[in-house]
Amino acid sequence: MTIDDLFSKLDARVSQAIIHYWATRANQRLRQEGGGKVDHGLRSAVTGGAQMDGLIDLFTDLIVEAGMPRHFVFRKKALELPGFFRATKEWDVLVVRNRELIAAIEAKSQVGPSFSNNFNNRTEEAMGSALDLWTAFREGAFLASVPPFLGYFFMLEDCPASRKPVSVNEPHFNVLPEFANASYLKRYEIFCQKLVLERHYSSCAFITSATDPGLLGQFQTPSPSLSVEGFAKALVAHVSTHV
Repeated sequence: MTIDDLFSKLDARVSQAIIHYWATRANQRLRQEGGGKVDHGLRSAVTGGAQMDGLIDLFTDLIVEAGMPRHFVFRKKALELPGFFRATKEWDVLVVRNRELIAAIEAKSQVGPSFSNNFNNRTEEAMGSALDLWTAFREGAFLASVPPFLGYFFMLEDCPASRKPVSVNEPHFNVLPEFANASYLKRYEIFCQKLVLERHYSSCAFITSATDPGLLGQFQTPSPSLSVEGFAKALVAHVSTHV
């Protein structure tokens, strides 16, 4: 398969990854419940991992078809990179060739019913990871590497709780206007846009999907600037310059 073939089938590949995500969550929960081991709430659906494997496969194929030999692409193992504020951080996909860091990608998701605390955790994690990596890069932790591609992919459950406007407490100062009555879906969109605007990440993709339609591969892209296609093109363009 060529890179052109991959792009022509990109939406279909993302749909397959969405089906894999929701089906894996459902199967993991059924297995745990059937075995008498049920985690608190919906946590039983996320312990065990592998939900994002379809997307990791897609990113890997894009990198390889851009000309990077597969043995320089790391997933599942050897994913640690040194940090500045902590010893190491694991990423979901790494491209490291001859001790040169070329790309690092993080793929995350969030499903309800609770969005408030998890939103803060996800945003702080993404900001902290970027700060840690770029500071380590400044300090020469990645040897002679040129600035790598740093990618962030996020999928949010599309449901009434994620679409509902959220009030904010303003005891001393007003929040920025874009956050006034913004839902968690909108907040994630703003967050991903600002990660790129402030150059914390080279590119971000943000999609949403609901449980039942997701099992049919359906997903939405709230903002064209955060499309999977744009993310994929930025990744391929960066990797291609290193081939």
